[in-house]
Order: sequence, then structure tokens, then C-alpha cells
Amino acid sequence: MDEATRELLDPLPPSAKLVYYVLDEEGRFDQTGLAEETRLSTRTVRFAVEKLTEVGLVEEGLCPKDARRSVYAPVPESERSTGSEPEAASEPEAASEPDAEAPTATAVAED
Repeated sequence: MDEATRELLDPLPPSAKLVYYVLDEEGRFDQTGLAEETRLSTRTVRFAVEKLTEVGLVEEGLCPKDARRSVYAPVPESERSTGSEPEAASEPEAASEPDAEAPTATAVAED
């Protein structure tokens, strides 16, 4: 495991670290599979995956056998982006369409 991954994992709860280690070693799992493999509750696994996704260490995808389920996999280091890049990219889009948003904002303010 590289240093950047360790730094991202450091502030996370132990359950998130365990889930990441399992995904990193074993590959893709759905929530139920992660709960069985880690012996954590499904609620704890869901929380851990949420935290890992927020920091960009895990990505969610569709289960090939059941589209209602999600599968989780570690994001390779080469594909990770920093947390500030997506936010910066979305801000100019909002700023480029001020006329479209202004009437909505005015209408909300009048109500």
C-alpha cells in the first residue's frame, strides 16, 4: 500500500480500514459479501463504504448478476482524483449560467 492511500485511510474509522483492506486484497464485493467477509453488520459496512467513497478510495458499480445491487471495488491510485478538483470543475458551470439561475433564485426569494 502506498503512502497516499495510508494518508487517506488514517482519519477513517477502523471499520472503513477493514473494508478497504478486504476490497484491496480480494477485489469486488457487494454489501452482503463485505459484511460476511469482515463480520461487520451491513449497516457498518454501508457506513464504511460511504466514508471510503467520500475520500475516493472505493467506487460503486452495478452488480452484473443483479442490477438492484451495487458492488464496490478499490479505486486504483492512478485513477484517483483529489477532492478539490471535482468541486472546482462544477463551480464554473454554475457561474457560466447565472441568467438561468437568477429567476429561480428571485422566485424563491419572493415566496
